[in-house]
Amino acid sequence: MSLLTTRRSLLLGAGAAAGLIGLGPMRALAQDAPRKGGTFRLAIADFDTGDTLDPQLNETRFMMNLQYALRNTLIEVGPGGVLQPELATEWAGNADSTVWTFKLREGVTFHNGKTMTANDVVWSLNLHRGPDTVSESKTLMAAITDITASAPNEITIALSAPNAGFASLMTLLNLLIVPAEDMNFAAGIGTGGYTLESFEPGVSARVVRNPNYWKEGRAHFDAVEFKAIQDVNARMTALQTGQIDAMNYVDATTANLLKAMPNMQLIQTQGKMHYGFSMRVTDGPFSDPDVRRAMKLAINREEIVAKILSGFGSVANDQPISAAYPYHNPDLPQTVYDPDQARALFKKAGVEGTTIPLHVADTPFTGAVDAAQLYREHAMAAGVELDVIREPDDGYWSNIWGKKPFFATKWSGRVNEDAMLSLAYSRESIGGWNETGWDNEAFNAALLAARGEKDEAKRRELYWECQRLIHDDCGLVAPVWADFLDATSANVRHGDLASDWELDGARAAERWWFAA
Repeated sequence: MSLLTTRRSLLLGAGAAAGLIGLGPMRALAQDAPRKGGTFRLAIADFDTGDTLDPQLNETRFMMNLQYALRNTLIEVGPGGVLQPELATEWAGNADSTVWTFKLREGVTFHNGKTMTANDVVWSLNLHRGPDTVSESKTLMAAITDITASAPNEITIALSAPNAGFASLMTLLNLLIVPAEDMNFAAGIGTGGYTLESFEPGVSARVVRNPNYWKEGRAHFDAVEFKAIQDVNARMTALQTGQIDAMNYVDATTANLLKAMPNMQLIQTQGKMHYGFSMRVTDGPFSDPDVRRAMKLAINREEIVAKILSGFGSVANDQPISAAYPYHNPDLPQTVYDPDQARALFKKAGVEGTTIPLHVADTPFTGAVDAAQLYREHAMAAGVELDVIREPDDGYWSNIWGKKPFFATKWSGRVNEDAMLSLAYSRESIGGWNETGWDNEAFNAALLAARGEKDEAKRRELYWECQRLIHDDCGLVAPVWADFLDATSANVRHGDLASDWELDGARAAERWWFAA
C-alpha cells in the first residue's frame, strides 16, 4: 500500500472550539469519578481487512482507536481543541518559526521495558520523511529539513520555510512514537495505556491495561475489545442487547429514537466534519469551471440536512473550514439551490441532457447512498441525470475515492487550517490526498504565505482567500456540516469530550470508564 492508494491517514483533525450537546446524564457527575475495572467493548464502523499497525498507514477509524490505545504522540488534542503535552512536555519555535524544539517527558517506558529517548522520537518521525516513505503524512512532513536529538530528552526540528502552526502537526496520528529501529509494528509496541493481546484486521482487536502507564488518570478499563461491525443496524442491535458498550457512526435518521431509550445515551458533538461529493477537475466535464459551479447549484442543501442528517448538522458552503476553526470565513456568499442557473451553466458547457456517473457507498458517511439519490432528484431539475453507482464498502477509499471522476467523500477536519488545506487542496498533495486534483496558483501562493505569517489579521485574510478560491473554483460540493454521533450504554462515563473525531477524539479507550 502506498500514499497513492491511501485516503484515511487518521491525522488528528479538528482542533478549535466546538460545541458539545445532547449528552444528558452521560457526562461524569461528582459521584462518578473515574474508577478502574471492566472490559469495554467498542463497535467501530470504518475498517478494512488490510488494516495494519504500521504507524505510516492508518486508513480507518478502527485503526485510529486501536493505535491511540497502544501508542502516544508528542502532543494531544484535548477538549475545545486545546493542545496538551503528551510525550513532549513543552515546545517552542525560534523567531521566524523555522526551528522548533520539543522537550521530552522523562522516565517513559515502552511496553517492552525500553526507556524512551530522543533517538526513538527522531527515528519515529523520520519514518514519515524521504522519497521512500509510504506514510500518509509525507506531504506535511516534506517541509522538514532535519530532525536531531539535541539532548537526551530533547529534539530539534528544522523547516525549509516558516510555519507558525507547526507544533500542531505533532498531534497527527501517524506520528506515533515507537522504539527506534524496531520494524515489527505488528507487535503493537508503544508507550500507551494498553498492550496488545490480539488483532485480526477487519474483525477485532483486544488490548489489556498497561500496569506501567506513565499517564495518571487514564486507561481505566482492565481490557478493551474493538469489534469491526460495518452495518449500523447490527451495531445498534449489539448495543441494545448488551453485546457492546459503545459504538460510532450512529445513523442520524434513528438518532432521536436512540436518545429516547432509557438504557442508552447519544453523544452529539459539533466539530469540523463535512459530507460531500467531489469532482476530479482533470476528468471529463469537470475540467470546465462552469460544470463545477453548476453541480454546486444543483443540490438542495436544506433537504440533505433534513433527510440525511435529520437535523444533526447544518448547511455548508463548498469549502472545508467550518466555524470551529479560528480562521473561518463568514463572508462567503452562500451557495443555494438554483436549478435554473445550474441548467444555464450546463447548457453553456454543452452537457445539458447528459448522464453523469456518481460513485458512492455508505463507507464515507452513513446515508451517502441516500444522499446521492436525493442529489440525483435535485440535479434532474437542472437538466442532467446523475447515474448513482453503488460501490462495495470494502476498498472504497483505495479503489474509488480520488480515482473515479465523481464520488462521495467525507472529511472530519484537521488540527488547524494549514493541515486541512495542505492535505486536501495543495499542489504538493496532488497524487495523494488532493482528492479533486485541483491545482490553483493563487491558492497555493496564499496558503504558503499564510503558513509563515505571524500577524493575525494578515493570516486571517490569507486563509479567507484560500476558502474563497475553493468555494468558487474547486471540485468540492460540500452541502452539509455533520455532527459526530456516537452512542453508549447508560453505565459508561467520561469527562469533557474532544471534538476532533468521534468517540472523544478516538481516545475513548483511554479516557472513559464504567460507572460504579
